[in-house]
Amino acid sequence: MRDTARARALAALQGLALGDALGMPTQSMSRERIAADHGRIRGLVAAGPHQQIAAEMPAGSITDDTEQAVLLARLLIDGDGSVRPGVLAAELLGWERTMEARGSLDLLGPSTRAALQRLQDGMPPEEAGRFGATNGAAMRITPVGIAVPVEPLRAFVDAVVSVSALTHNTGIGIAGAAAVGAAVSAGVDGAETPEALDVAVAAAREGARRGHWVAGGDIAARLEWAVPHLLGLDPRSQDDALADVIGTSVAAQESVVAALALVAVTAANGDPAHPDPDAAWDTLCRAASLGGDTDTIAAMAGAVLGATGAADWPRTALDTVRRVNALDLEPLVDGLLRVRRRHA
Repeated sequence: MRDTARARALAALQGLALGDALGMPTQSMSRERIAADHGRIRGLVAAGPHQQIAAEMPAGSITDDTEQAVLLARLLIDGDGSVRPGVLAAELLGWERTMEARGSLDLLGPSTRAALQRLQDGMPPEEAGRFGATNGAAMRITPVGIAVPVEPLRAFVDAVVSVSALTHNTGIGIAGAAAVGAAVSAGVDGAETPEALDVAVAAAREGARRGHWVAGGDIAARLEWAVPHLLGLDPRSQDDALADVIGTSVAAQESVVAALALVAVTAANGDPAHPDPDAAWDTLCRAASLGGDTDTIAAMAGAVLGATGAADWPRTALDTVRRVNALDLEPLVDGLLRVRRRHA
């Protein structure tokens, strides 16, 4: 069982990085522009002529999604499962300074930047993130899913809050992070995709009770509606519904639902007795082609598909992402699983 947990935890971080890299060249672009510049995404490609955030980045480059997840993983390992808000704030600000020095425009997201500015202005940590309802907490939560068992669920959501509230202390922001993290954690414990998604809905419902209230659709309710709605459509109409009805923006109630709904569609279309090794990869490519916050949606979907044993990631793509980004995920996985075992 320990070997299975390690394989799934590693596949979760690999899936996050692969989805991130697939969505790098298409992030913040429309479906129409993506189609004109790249056609349908089918593999790792370099940033195209209309990519402004990740301009001129080579194929396989990761973005803030993976980099902040790696940052959080290291903090969790160093803190034996806990991260002090001041330490997280300092690390995030340091990361942004490094990105600015590289000339990158891939910087802190709107909720995180605003929260850290409030913190610097003297606002207490528990108040700094009171308006954060975007997907920044959800995009980097996978290490918590690896380090913390999902049961008991309330304790798991407490762990999500502890690393999310600084920047995303709203019911929506916490619900999104709780849903993604819980699906990953359930998968590491052996859950298959449908069961993990049920856990994600329960975690989103619990997370929505935390933090400050802000207006927006309930993530658990939207996910419970979205999956059967998509399953009643043909693939082209599914993509239309994801982009135009569910939404693919940085808002957590859009992008988190889109990512998990894509995972659900993948599971529903598969045969558990004869899994398609390409299905998970195709799902990430599909997410990268939808428009909007493509890198984050693909990254979250990749993390869950990897954790639930639904993915056999292409070796060539993994090698490319590892080489281009000097990315070494295995030590992080081992460290996070040590934390999980100590606190189980």
